Amino acid sequence: MGRALLVLANEAIRRKAVDWIIRAPAETRVEFKGPKRTTPQNDRMWAMLTDLSLQLAWHGQQLTPDDWKLVMLDALRREKSEQLRLVPNTDGTGFVALGTSSSDLSKEEMTDLIEVIFAFGARHDVIWADPKARAA
Repeated sequence: MGRALLVLANEAIRRKAVDWIIRAPAETRVEFKGPKRTTPQNDRMWAMLTDLSLQLAWHGQQLTPDDWKLVMLDALRREKSEQLRLVPNTDGTGFVALGTSSSDLSKEEMTDLIEVIFAFGARHDVIWADPKARAA
């Protein structure tokens, strides 16, 4: 078996998962993840990252929402006491932080990330915009 993904949406799919597990060869890896983040969570995260980018300079630099996402994902890993992984960049002039992509976060993990962003923003007097108002 190569790779396969099942979303446990109903009993038939659950039975298929059990069958696959029973028939899987030794050393097969099985990974369980919670439900993926929701669209409203994603919208809220990007609205908050945009608020950070518009209102804060970080160590003298204006960061983009994408930059802030990396900073906040790092903060989430640190809050969860996950190991920080750094590797040298390709030309040897610095380092690259390795970690989780926000697109792979579960609903629960995304809630945790939004809470980290909210707490950080509160400490830095960020005024949060309504993500629905920004989209209009």
